[in-house]
Amino acid sequence: MAIREIRVIGDDILTKACKEVTKVTQRTQILIDDMLETMYENFGVGLAAPQVGILKQIVVIDVGEGPIVLINPQIVETSGEQTGEEGCLSVPGKWGIVTRPDHVKVRAFDEDMKEFELEGEGLLARALCHEIDHLHGELYTGRVEDGLHDTLAGEDEL
Repeated sequence: MAIREIRVIGDDILTKACKEVTKVTQRTQILIDDMLETMYENFGVGLAAPQVGILKQIVVIDVGEGPIVLINPQIVETSGEQTGEEGCLSVPGKWGIVTRPDHVKVRAFDEDMKEFELEGEGLLARALCHEIDHLHGELYTGRVEDGLHDTLAGEDEL
């Protein structure tokens, strides 16, 4: 495994839509492993493939309950609302207030290309929405309600 460079705001790749993954190759598995290592090394709770320069629909998340890998994820249901602080490894040193659904149901594929559904509330719902937005070329900065603020050292970022 390897730590990959995280692309930051201003990099065009972060504004592009990602391609669907049709099969998990050895190269895809290496990417997933590297994404997890990169996320943990940078104290993030989520990372999408375009954040490491790869335009594929792959997301990794860990909100403290173990790693989740989502391939070709789609939000199929949302409910409720939560408003809170959000940051991003691709927007270092900044955070903003964002409103997201409080409950999200996602349909995706695992590393064996088996379809599954995942439901999340609170931080997991926020992370799912945030990372799936990356796959469509969207950053949380477009959803910030009160402008960007400077992050205090040591705060987790999505």
